[in-house]
Amino acid sequence: FYSIPLIGTRYTEGIKYLAEEANCYWLITDASVIAKSLMNQSYFITIDFERLSEKDQEANGCEAKLKYCDGNDNLFEVHRYNVTDFPLDELRLFFVDGCLMLPGEY
Repeated sequence: FYSIPLIGTRYTEGIKYLAEEANCYWLITDASVIAKSLMNQSYFITIDFERLSEKDQEANGCEAKLKYCDGNDNLFEVHRYNVTDFPLDELRLFFVDGCLMLPGEY
């Protein structure tokens, strides 16, 4: 495992690869900080990145959202991003017992 020293989050090889290839350490840090703050509500948290359609961007006033749920579609939090350079339109991550991972690594 790898770690983010300031917040004590661990992450997997897949997350390390994603962060390096997509240049998205901001996403790893943001997802980790928020998910860690939600651990008192659930030990298992899904984190879904979604780039909105142009129509939805206008309606929501943002380009993308990160949704934090418990895996059973119970929504904990949504964070909006006005602008993002993340190359994917959607992505799901898992945060389990303080460790951020790709679903295939669970």
